[in-house]
Amino acid sequence: MTTIGESDSEDGATRREESFEDFLSCHQVQLEKAGVPHVFWKSLFLKLKNEVYDAGRMFMMVQAIAEEELEDNKDNDNDDGSEDVQCQPGNPEVVPLKVVVSNENGLDADDPSNIYLIDHAWTYRIEKVRQQLEEIQGLAERMVALMHLDTVNKDRNDVIELVIQEMWKYNQTYSIQNQEFSAEDKLPVWYIMDEFGSHIRHSDQPTFKTAPLFYMPNQICYTILWPVKDMDYADEVTRDFASEVRDPVLRKIRLSPWQPADFTSINTKHLELDIEYYRGVCNENWASEEELDESLLQPQRNKVNKVYTNNEQVLNFLKHPNFEIVETEEEADILWYMEHFKEFKTLALNTKKYVNQFPCESLLTTKDMLARTARRASPSDQDGPKWLAKTFDLLQELPQFVSYYQQKQQSGEDNIWICKCWNLSRSLGHTVTDNLSEIIRLTETNYPQIACEYISDPVLFYRDNVGQVKMDLCYTVFLASVKPVKLFLHRNFSLRFAYKPFSLDHFDDYGKHFTVMNYADSKKLLQIHWHEFIPKFEEQNPDFKWKFVEEKLFDAIRQFFQAAVSEPPPKGLAHNPQSRALYSLDLMLKWVTNSNNEKSIQPILLEVNYCPDSTRMETYNPGFYNSVFSALFLDEIEDSRITRLL
Repeated sequence: MTTIGESDSEDGATRREESFEDFLSCHQVQLEKAGVPHVFWKSLFLKLKNEVYDAGRMFMMVQAIAEEELEDNKDNDNDDGSEDVQCQPGNPEVVPLKVVVSNENGLDADDPSNIYLIDHAWTYRIEKVRQQLEEIQGLAERMVALMHLDTVNKDRNDVIELVIQEMWKYNQTYSIQNQEFSAEDKLPVWYIMDEFGSHIRHSDQPTFKTAPLFYMPNQICYTILWPVKDMDYADEVTRDFASEVRDPVLRKIRLSPWQPADFTSINTKHLELDIEYYRGVCNENWASEEELDESLLQPQRNKVNKVYTNNEQVLNFLKHPNFEIVETEEEADILWYMEHFKEFKTLALNTKKYVNQFPCESLLTTKDMLARTARRASPSDQDGPKWLAKTFDLLQELPQFVSYYQQKQQSGEDNIWICKCWNLSRSLGHTVTDNLSEIIRLTETNYPQIACEYISDPVLFYRDNVGQVKMDLCYTVFLASVKPVKLFLHRNFSLRFAYKPFSLDHFDDYGKHFTVMNYADSKKLLQIHWHEFIPKFEEQNPDFKWKFVEEKLFDAIRQFFQAAVSEPPPKGLAHNPQSRALYSLDLMLKWVTNSNNEKSIQPILLEVNYCPDSTRMETYNPGFYNSVFSALFLDEIEDSRITRLL
């Protein structure tokens, strides 16, 4: 058995040797998830520890002969002694390569030593792709050679664009789900294997398997390669590019970046999911209406309401005389949590406390369920209401999306999409693209995604010294009741702006296509308050008065919450007299043109956030939290800037 030992380094320092047991304690979960047979674990450990790259002794890359011609020429060489070959898809003048077994004795699938390390030629996150190709010396040239791209008569910018388009045929991905990591650090990492790994071709009956493995001691990710069958000399090394997919339609779609196919015959109608799916999403425990105390809907005006909270903003800004901050949940009348609360039934049966959440509010705050909820506002329209971008849940509706994309492509329409991770905020994991292969490959990550039609004609705002940039608006609403619906809105909104001029290109350019970001450079941040923005907006758009735009914005918000209560739980918000909630809604404005070529402005709802960061609202609207608590618990509107929508 391998034991932990110590050895002296040249400088006299003591270092600790990694044992096999150490290796397993850190990597066994990865190995089991990847399906690596136990027989290879010890050899893999030794190769990783000693940095042994020995694939070259067992494999080689050779030119791939067309299979049908290989059969024809098995016994008969061409007259000139050469072989007929296929050309590389990326460059019709380049012969494709494949990986074969070079060991004359073949390869035994049960030999513990037959597991191999594949290095990575390029590791990156999507938002850094263009920057790295532009700045890292030799990277673009290596990718061109690895992908066999035809760059004749192309300048450097065109070459980089070509690499960005073609890399989705070579990309692999992993993510590190460590609780100690930030949300940014957990985002998917993409990589391209070295020339050897990148030339292992697909087969539905693969001879090998591959998987990424993050080696903790060196903080490096490798791809590991191992056989699934015995191999003879010159047998091809292949892997299954969609090894986890068994459904025949989904498998064909997942393989379409390499094997293009027509999916336009698939019905694009959105799927209506069964009730069990909704129960899985809304996994709280709420009381029946017979168990509820309806008296809790009454205003709590005649006492000082004790508030327990772990929200720093409430702690710092709630100064209303009818509310008092307390240190324990037991003594509180109101529980105002940052984290999600689920035990609504327990709360209803045992206390008269209020809580700052509603049962089933995931229908609002997760991006896939938001779209399903919003579509109820316009049930006769397959695309949903005008204030909702066409949206597909790529986990459930990938075939429908691909069909819709291809139909739009055939008709020559704009076909730009923004893919969003369900449960991430601040635009983390969002990708803008018109590349179908990229969207399909994004579904391989650990983060389920939606695809929304990108707003290609947004209402822009002129920034001095920058030009016309994208913007979005954020409104704050407070929901006091579901039955009856009681919804308030603060008319003062906040704004966010991109810091680069908008154009329909370079979709990976974050500063051009996104408004939500952490500004490392304060000069990029444009601070304009609502009362300053409105006259500037009307000056830049003289035919459109803000009050009419505002009416459309409020109507969209009103329709959305009406849709959210139009179905019983778990398809709709559950009635709960103990619930109150604060949400922020992000919206954009886009131009629409009717058949008479008349332009108008249409709000688009982007997302809804629970318990939002309202520091800016409090800063620029002093007494904001006093107004929120007064409206929710006292049914008193103390601020003229608050209006009741429902």
